[in-house]
Amino acid sequence: MTYSPTPSPQTPEPRGHSHSHGPAAPVSQHLRKVIAAVLIPFATAVVVGLVVLWPGGAPGHERTGVGFDRQTEQGKVVRVEKVNCKDVNAAQVPPTGDTSTPEGREAVNAQRGSCEKATIEVTSGKDKGRTFTEIVQPDASRQLDKGQGVVVAYAPDAPRDLQYSVTDVDRELPMVLLAGIFALAVVLVGRMKGVMALIALAVSFAVLTLFILPAILQGSNPLIVAVIGASAIMLVSLYLCHGLTARTSVAALGTLISLLLTGLLGSLFIGWASMTGNTDDNTGLIHGLYPNIDMSGLLLAGIIIGSLGVLDDVTVTQTSAVWELRQADPGMGPRALYRAGIRIGRDHIASVVNTLVLAYAGAALPLLLLFSIAQSSVGTVANSELVAVEIVRTLVGSIGLVAAVPVTTALASLVVSADRPGIAAADESPARSGSPVRGGRGRRRKK
Repeated sequence: MTYSPTPSPQTPEPRGHSHSHGPAAPVSQHLRKVIAAVLIPFATAVVVGLVVLWPGGAPGHERTGVGFDRQTEQGKVVRVEKVNCKDVNAAQVPPTGDTSTPEGREAVNAQRGSCEKATIEVTSGKDKGRTFTEIVQPDASRQLDKGQGVVVAYAPDAPRDLQYSVTDVDRELPMVLLAGIFALAVVLVGRMKGVMALIALAVSFAVLTLFILPAILQGSNPLIVAVIGASAIMLVSLYLCHGLTARTSVAALGTLISLLLTGLLGSLFIGWASMTGNTDDNTGLIHGLYPNIDMSGLLLAGIIIGSLGVLDDVTVTQTSAVWELRQADPGMGPRALYRAGIRIGRDHIASVVNTLVLAYAGAALPLLLLFSIAQSSVGTVANSELVAVEIVRTLVGSIGLVAAVPVTTALASLVVSADRPGIAAADESPARSGSPVRGGRGRRRKK
C-alpha cells in the first residue's frame, strides 16, 4: 500500500501546490555553503583592499586660481542698476579698429548696449560684509537679479578692487529641494525598500568621496582603487536593498564577473587606441596638479564605476526572474529556466543598451554640436579622442551589460535547479520532521 502525505490544517501546503509568488524559499544548507565559499573570500579581499589603500583624506596643494582650483565664498546681489556700457568701459575695440573679427564686433555691440552694474556683498569668509561691483554685459549668458545668491572667487594676490569676482549663481536651495522630493518619492513608493535604497546611495557616495577619489589623488593605481571601491559599493548596495539571500548572492557573482569583463575590455581598447585620458581643461588641470596620476587608468576607472549601477539592475532583475519562474513551475530544469530567463533578458538588453547610449550621447551633446558646426565627417569625429573616449566608454559598458544577462541567468538557473531542500525532510515523516515536503511531489513509501 502506498500513500502520499497530505497537508493538515497545522501543516503548510506543499510549495509545489501553491501559486504564491512571494519571497523565494531559502536554499539548502549545502548551496549556502558553496555560495559562501565564493563570496566570503571575495568580501574579505575587498575589506583588506579598503584598509590597505585607505587614503585618510585628499592631499593638500597650493591653489592655482584656475578653473575649479580657486578659493570661493558665498555672496549676495544687493543692488542692480542700469549703466551705459561705454561709460563703464565694458568692452574695448581692438587698437587697430578692426571690427571684422568676432571679438571686434562683440566689443562694438557691447559699447552700444545698456549694461548692468551689480553690487555684490560677500556673505562668508574673513571678508564677510565687504562689497564689490560686477559689470554684466547685455549679451552675457548669466544675468544677475537683486537678492540673488552667488558664488564669488577670491584671488588674494590680485589688487584689492579685483580680488573678488562672480563665478556662478548659488543653486543650493533648488538642488536641496529636488533631492528632498526625490527621497520622498523613493520612500513613498518603495517604503522600506526605498529607505534601504537611500541608505545604499549614501554609502555609495561615502565610498566614492572618502575612498576612491582621495586614494587616486594619493597616487594609488586608479584601476585597483576603482575595482575595490566598486566591489564594496556593489556588496553593500545589493545586500542592503535585497537582503542576505542566495538570490542576492547570485546577482553579486554575476555583477562581479561582468565588471571583470568590462575592466579587461576597457584596458585592452584604451591601450590599443592609445587614449591618454587627458581630453579637456579639467583633466589637464588634474594632470597639472597631480602629474603622478595615471590618466588612462583614471579613464578606465570611470568606465568601471559608470557601468556598476546599470549592471546591478540587470543582474538583480535576471536573478529574480529565474527564481520566480522556478516557483511558478518547480518542475523546470536548468535548461528550461535558462531559455525562459534569457527571453526576458533579451528585452532587458534592448532597453538598457539604448538607455546607456542615449545617456552618453546626451552628456556629449554640446561636443557633438561643435563637430556638426565644423561639418566634420563621421570618421573624423569618431577618431577624435574626445569622442573616441565616449565611444569606448559606451561600447565597453554595453558589452559588459549584454554579457551580464546570459552569465547571471545561467548562474541563477544552475543554483536554483541544484537546490534540493526537501530531500532531507522527505526521508522522515512530516509529523516527525515538523516541516512540509517541498518540491510539489509526494514521496511514496511502502507500508
